[in-house]
Amino acid sequence: MSYKFFRKSELKQLNMFIVDLGSPTNMSYFWNFGSLLGLMMGVQLITGLFLTFHYAANVSVAFDSVIHIVRDVNSGWLLRYSHINGASFFFIFIYVHIGRGLYYFSFKKKFVWVSGVLILLILMMVAFMGYILPWGQMSFWGATVITNLISSIPVWGESIVYWVWGGFSVNNATLNRFFSFHFVFPFGIILLIFFHLVFLHGAGSNNPLGLVGSYDKVYFYPYFMVKDFLGFSLFFFAYMAIICFSPLVLVDSENFIMANSLVTPIHIQPEWYYLFSYAILRSIPNKLGGVIALFLSILILLVMVGCESKHNSLKYYPLLDYSYFVFVVNIVILMWIGANQVEYPFYFIGQIATIFFFFFFFFYIYYVMFWDNLLS
Repeated sequence: MSYKFFRKSELKQLNMFIVDLGSPTNMSYFWNFGSLLGLMMGVQLITGLFLTFHYAANVSVAFDSVIHIVRDVNSGWLLRYSHINGASFFFIFIYVHIGRGLYYFSFKKKFVWVSGVLILLILMMVAFMGYILPWGQMSFWGATVITNLISSIPVWGESIVYWVWGGFSVNNATLNRFFSFHFVFPFGIILLIFFHLVFLHGAGSNNPLGLVGSYDKVYFYPYFMVKDFLGFSLFFFAYMAIICFSPLVLVDSENFIMANSLVTPIHIQPEWYYLFSYAILRSIPNKLGGVIALFLSILILLVMVGCESKHNSLKYYPLLDYSYFVFVVNIVILMWIGANQVEYPFYFIGQIATIFFFFFFFFYIYYVMFWDNLLS
């Protein structure tokens, strides 16, 4: 009897969590990206699991094992290209998701926002570790450069770097550790996503008008579930088109060369979704300062929980509304700078863009407070 009650209670909670969830009637397709991120998480987990069946985490065979997966394993090319392009789509969706949150004041739901920033941090770490696994030239030198940044930490920095490497340079121990962490950490991300959703459903979704209230809501099913499935269909069309016709468009050509510690690439750069942070890192002349700025480029999102507002949309703040789109363009400029050499004028432009990047967040908070006080 108790078992039946337990099952009914579970089903009731699940029904309230997905089916009978009250949602604002005017949510646009910008609210689809949360569900798309959940879909991409599933795709990455499944394709990653099957790739581990054939991947060998050893510096002598890792590069060849990736070639073996693409050439010899049945549908291995589909698994490989789905996984690497899935990472790019994942970051496209998460950046749009964060951008929508900034525009529509999602940071006012503090636990939702903080858990989301934590997910982003761990996700970036997991993606970086995954980039090392093919053991190409850019994988090896990217790992060497980025992990070397830890040495800027006073006193203990160099010792921590040796511990991360498992030796005095990036080697077989490093590859094994990164492979293990790349496999295990996504399960921690899934747990964080669960809490993220619990916090979200407890606080409720906002809406494009930025209106506060619960008087005009509809059930999530079938209205928004149908909307999500339409978004899934459009995504899969674009996803499969890239996988089938241009699967390596975002892969650095240097990574088609096996890692060689004696030959340094002309220009070392990370994947495109790290380029804005990489440009900020290079814009600071001091090594430790650059590392701090690198982490602050993500952690700066946490300061938004201190922003108090009477409204829930930038549409109520005219100057800030236009500044937001300038900020988006600024991030694109930083990505462009990160993909170029450290030389004039790129270095100078990167410094200006870095200053504006950090300035925007504090301008955002103080302008909202000023405008609300002005109209009160």
